[in-house]
Amino acid sequence: MYGWIWRHLPGNAWVKALISAVLVLAVVYALFQYVFPWAEPLLPFNDVTVDGQ
Repeated sequence: MYGWIWRHLPGNAWVKALISAVLVLAVVYALFQYVFPWAEPLLPFNDVTVDGQ
């Protein structure tokens, strides 16, 4: 998959590396801004089983 992406990016190796870095940052931004906040209420992180004694 990564080879396919690399072959289809335009430019030389430096341009491909820059575009790849921008794509990775865009994916990380989308995850932190949209996916993780949406999924947080569905995850059991706030379910505690220890009493408050």
